[in-house]
Amino acid sequence: MNNSYTDLVKQTFHFPQEGFETNSDGYLQFNGLDIKALIDKYGTPMKLTYLPKIGMQINKAKKMFADAMKKHKYEGKYFYCYCTKSSHFSFVVEEALKHDIHLETSYAYDIEIINRLYQRRKINKDINIICNGYKQKGYTSRIAKLINSGFRNVIPVLDNKEELLAYKRSVKQPFKLGIRVAAEEEPTFPFYTSRLGIRAKDILEFYVDHIEGNEERFQLKMLHIFLNKGIKDDIYYWSELNKIINLYCQLKKICPELDSINIGGGFPIKHSLGFEYDYGFMINEIVSNIKKVCKKANVPMPNIYTEFGSFTVGESMAHIYSVIGQKVQNDRECWYMIDSSFITTLPDTWGIGEKFLMLPINKWNNEYHRVVLGGITCDSHDYYDSEEHINEVFLPKLTSSNGTAIDEALVRKLRAKGKEVEADPIP
Repeated sequence: MNNSYTDLVKQTFHFPQEGFETNSDGYLQFNGLDIKALIDKYGTPMKLTYLPKIGMQINKAKKMFADAMKKHKYEGKYFYCYCTKSSHFSFVVEEALKHDIHLETSYAYDIEIINRLYQRRKINKDINIICNGYKQKGYTSRIAKLINSGFRNVIPVLDNKEELLAYKRSVKQPFKLGIRVAAEEEPTFPFYTSRLGIRAKDILEFYVDHIEGNEERFQLKMLHIFLNKGIKDDIYYWSELNKIINLYCQLKKICPELDSINIGGGFPIKHSLGFEYDYGFMINEIVSNIKKVCKKANVPMPNIYTEFGSFTVGESMAHIYSVIGQKVQNDRECWYMIDSSFITTLPDTWGIGEKFLMLPINKWNNEYHRVVLGGITCDSHDYYDSEEHINEVFLPKLTSSNGTAIDEALVRKLRAKGKEVEADPIP
C-alpha cells in the first residue's frame, strides 16, 4: 500500500499542475518559485505575491471575452475592472494597471488611492473608475472632487435614490451615472433581496422622475448588478443576469445614453487541487445571452464591464507557515501548531469559513495522517481543520527516518551550539 503524502496527492488529483509542483529535492514550488530558498532567506511566517500571475489572470479573461465577442459578432466593448478592496498594496494595484485595466472603488479611502496613483503617473484621467458601495458624505464628496478635477470617466453607481442629490449639489460639470440593481439573493441566503442597490421595479420610474431631461448635467450610462455567489453555471445566476439584461432593454428604449452593463460578482478561483471551472464556456454563454436578448428587443448591445478582485490577485498570493510543535490531546486528534495566527493572517478561515488550497513545503515522501492546524494565540477559534474538497486536513507525519518527531526551532538551536541533528525540519 502506498501511504506517502505524494501518493495521496497523485491518487486524488492531477499532479503536478499549473502553479504547483515539487522539485528534484522534494520541495514544493509555487509558480516556479523555490519556496524552500525563500524560507531559508526570510524565515516564516511569510506572505508572498507572485506578480506575473496577476497579469496572467487579467489577460486570460480579456482574451476569452475577446474570443467570445468575435465568435458571436458582439457589437459592444469589454472593460476589465480591478476591485481595489481585494488588495490595496501598491505593488499589486500597480502591477494590475500594467495590463490596460480599469478600477472599481467601494469606500472613501479608495479615492485617495486613485489620487495617489495619478500623482505617481500610474494612471491618467481617462481611466474608467466605477464607484460602488453605500456612500457617506466623505465618499460622495471625494467622488465629486475627482470629477471636478478632470477625471472624465468616473461613474458613481447609485446605491439609493437619495445619493444623486449629493452629486447634483457638488459636481460642477457634466458627469456619468450608474444604477445598482438590487439583486434577489439565492434561496440558501438569509435574506430575500440584497441590501444594496435600488429595487428593479423602481428604476424606470426613478429614471423618468429624476434623470430624464437632465442630460446636459448628468447621464445614466450603466446598469450594475452584483451577485454574492459570483459567476456560476446555475439557474439562479442565469435568472438574475437575464433580469438585468431585460431591464437594460427597457431602459435603453427611453434612455439612449445608457450603453453599459456591469456584471459584478467575480469568477471562482482555485481553492483546491481538484478545482474545475470552465471559464471559456461561462464567458461564451454570458456574451451569447446578452446578444440574444438585445436582438430580440431590437436594442444595441451594451458594453460589458466585469469587476474581478479575487480572480485578479487570489492565485498570486501565498501564506507560508512553519509547524513549530505537535500536540496529541486525545486518541483521535493530532494538532500541528503553526508559528502564526489564522485569526490575524487568514481571517476568512474563521470569519466566513473560507477554505484555501493547502500543501506542505517538504516531507512529501513521509506517511500522511489527519491533523488539525492550530494558531499560536490562545483563542479557541484559531484553527483550520478542513479543506475545500474534504472535511479534513491531511499532512505528512513529522518524523525522521527513525520515527522521532523533530522541532525545527530546536534543530536550529542545537546546531547553533555545534551539535548536529540527523533529521529533516518539519514542514
